[in-house]
Amino acid sequence: MTIADRWLLPDGMDEVLPPQASRMEELRRALLDLYHCWGYDQVMPPPVEFLDSLLTGTGTDLDLQTFKLTDQLTGRMMGVSADVTPQVARMDAHSMRHQGPARLCYCTNVLRAKADQHQGGRSPVQVGVELFGHGGREADLEILNLALASLKVAGAEEVHLALGHIGIYRSLVQAADLDAEQERALFEALELKSPGALAEQVSQAVRDPALGEMFLALGDLHGGPEVLERARDQFAGAPPAVGEALAQLQALYRGVAQQHPEVALYFDLAELRGYQYHTGMMFAAFVPGYGQALAKGGRYDDTGKAFGRARPATGFSMDLKLLATLVHSEPACDGVWAPAEGQGVGEAIAALRAAGRRVVQALPGQGTAPQAHRCSHRLVHRDGQWQIEAL
Repeated sequence: MTIADRWLLPDGMDEVLPPQASRMEELRRALLDLYHCWGYDQVMPPPVEFLDSLLTGTGTDLDLQTFKLTDQLTGRMMGVSADVTPQVARMDAHSMRHQGPARLCYCTNVLRAKADQHQGGRSPVQVGVELFGHGGREADLEILNLALASLKVAGAEEVHLALGHIGIYRSLVQAADLDAEQERALFEALELKSPGALAEQVSQAVRDPALGEMFLALGDLHGGPEVLERARDQFAGAPPAVGEALAQLQALYRGVAQQHPEVALYFDLAELRGYQYHTGMMFAAFVPGYGQALAKGGRYDDTGKAFGRARPATGFSMDLKLLATLVHSEPACDGVWAPAEGQGVGEAIAALRAAGRRVVQALPGQGTAPQAHRCSHRLVHRDGQWQIEAL
């Protein structure tokens, strides 16, 4: 290995340097303060857990993203956290056992085995909230509004919110009585959003012509709020659960439009992201100039069932590293440059720092370079006392 190779980082891993690190820390504090104001309590999950609890109820996607290792104490398989949500669900179900709704928030590092266009890098700093114990649309609306408030705190000015509901597809599949292979083929066709492939799979797998027409319509139901009106007509004869899902989306649309009229809303009723995981409303928030969602979330009821306590749950998560790139501001140049020595200089510096000022003390032999240390003032000894003067 050459010296140059020693500086290389693994693909998908990145380091955070000044001033971006300061921006991330400021944003972390601002977001956690926001969640505190909304009644959310912070939790800190462990970086590693036993694999059988870490992956419970999450499907295969998270399994493929999880680094696995053997616990030297027990011989059991462990996993490095690739997504905080299942851990917080375990906390609610087993460690806390609140009666009634529980609001929890977090901000912590996670590690992923691979990166893709949807999940960004392999070492995000995941920040988000989870609301347990309420299955109504009011909880979903609170999560949506809080996600949009989070993006506003981060500096997002133009937000596009994409909404979907996995219950529509689930209900149609159940009514069509498809076997596993037929459902997989139909799922892949919808994911590709290929009309030809979808029509082929529907003709082969769906026996009921009316249901077949609904599946074909599903692939074309995406766009603005008018999609919901079209869906009511297309799914007039669908199972009752489909009508309920559309009513939920309509209520969420009205709620978001009232609180955030500046947000552009988009509906995609064939969005199947997180199919094995989500159970109801799903959403993703986008900002122009970014090829991936800055916030993702939705409803994932009963994740805590494996821990002995099935509870309704809804929430969202974001990557703090990505959020911190929304605003490219220069760090404040407000520090005080202090000399390396002088009678009483230590006490003067301590007093300034106690008052919250940034003070950079020169080291013996160090040249004067206050601007390089974000200093706009200098500490000088004049008239028998230490004073601050502008550079």
